[in-house]
Amino acid sequence: MLGSKSLLFKQKKRKRKNGKIKKSKRISVSAKEETVAEPYQIAPEEEEEEEEEEDEGFSLKSSAQSDSYGVQPLGNLYFNPSSHNSRNTGLGNLQTLTDELVLDILGLLEGTHLGILSTVSKGFYIFCNHEPLWRNLVLETCKGGFLFKGCWRSTFVSAYRPSFPVLSFGLKVRDFYSDYLFQSWLCANLEMKPEWLERDNIVRRKGISLDEFVMDFEEPNKPVLLEGCLENWPGLEKWNRDYLVEKCGDVKFSVGPVEMKLEDYFKYSDQVREERPLYLFDPKFAEKIPQLGKDYDVPMYFNEDLFSVLGNERPDYRWIIIGPAGSGSSFHIDPNSTSAWNAIIKGSKKWILFPPDVVPPGVHPSPDGAEVASPVSIIEWFMNFYNATKNWKKRPIECVCKAGEVIFVPNGWWHLVINLEDSIAITQNFVSRRNLVNVLEFLKKPNACTLVSGTNDRVNLHDKFKNAIEAHLPGTIDELTLKAEEKKAQQNKPSFWDSVTDSNAGAFRFSF
Repeated sequence: MLGSKSLLFKQKKRKRKNGKIKKSKRISVSAKEETVAEPYQIAPEEEEEEEEEEDEGFSLKSSAQSDSYGVQPLGNLYFNPSSHNSRNTGLGNLQTLTDELVLDILGLLEGTHLGILSTVSKGFYIFCNHEPLWRNLVLETCKGGFLFKGCWRSTFVSAYRPSFPVLSFGLKVRDFYSDYLFQSWLCANLEMKPEWLERDNIVRRKGISLDEFVMDFEEPNKPVLLEGCLENWPGLEKWNRDYLVEKCGDVKFSVGPVEMKLEDYFKYSDQVREERPLYLFDPKFAEKIPQLGKDYDVPMYFNEDLFSVLGNERPDYRWIIIGPAGSGSSFHIDPNSTSAWNAIIKGSKKWILFPPDVVPPGVHPSPDGAEVASPVSIIEWFMNFYNATKNWKKRPIECVCKAGEVIFVPNGWWHLVINLEDSIAITQNFVSRRNLVNVLEFLKKPNACTLVSGTNDRVNLHDKFKNAIEAHLPGTIDELTLKAEEKKAQQNKPSFWDSVTDSNAGAFRFSF
């Protein structure tokens, strides 16, 4: 069978809605059009050198192992003299269904039934052992946490029958071809291509004053990477695994839909090899472990935080973020029209940001902004859509943010983040005078109850916040609203030459 160290792939996209996978046709995206793609293919070995020279292929991680069950991309079927696909014979009459639909149906089953069905045929064996099925079962049933056992199927079984023996390896099935199943393995084992990391066009500043930050970045709503802001943070030196595990003990933190002890999460992150690793993202870390809140200080550029007038009723605004390489956040806009800062304590992160008026390729928000369909994993977006941005007039802002650095993310900007190594970070969302009017307008939208996040009182948040601002800072809202209207009018005002040129007649006219 052909080796898979040098890979050629046509592109494919899968979408998700509200964190769940939303299916779509596999597509190949260029700067101008979308077309249905051909199946994946593994390049013949004699073509390896040529493809490496053209930089068309992808490299696998040195730690990557072959697919546990022998799944191959559909393009390999064309190199099989028998043209036999055990997927079809194993599914019987169900072979006419797409792989996505088969997995959707299997996702309705309980673990016991999946185990029984896996003994029916080789085809069902592979489908029923698809790791995301067992991951969903674990996350749905083990809300109090889990002990990862190398794979999700073993983790599920051990949670209910700790003494039950489970094979740590899968049985190889010959001649099984599926692009959809293969892609999960592929995205989990691909290296980030150097060209995905080399573009660094963000503005970097060190030691600027607060007025300079407001004038050059916050007021015009532009990202910036700030250096030297964390030098006095105790956490920058103290926050390693041993320190955090010791301080946190048996306290549990939010990891996706479950709660886990930090020690158990690190055991998971050390073993896992999947396309969407779970991310520890906890908004109550400082309340759970007060010392963690004392180990960092808000940089001076972000001290004004007007949501603080709500006291304990304010929406969630700060998070500790921990994740292995490959984990991160797919394209999103920060909640409630807030701005944000993100400080890296350990590790490094690749950032891609698009301005509010540019929707990233492969991302499809609903008209009301309540839902976003996007590729399933971050690596999948890089594979299928990153190169398309090279030809855009409005290219994204990109950078690699390293330990000790802080990135400012203005309100309304789309951004994607992927950890390049094991990483620990702190992030906070905030409202200042520069974006107060935007936040109030966002909170009073007709569908605010579906858009507002981080609070149990979505409906009344606008009125509570506005009243609190007026009580603490009388006249501020009126002043900022007037200023925003003047700025908008200035932007819409015609230039001098527009005012004296009659566009219809092609001659000058006086309009004094």
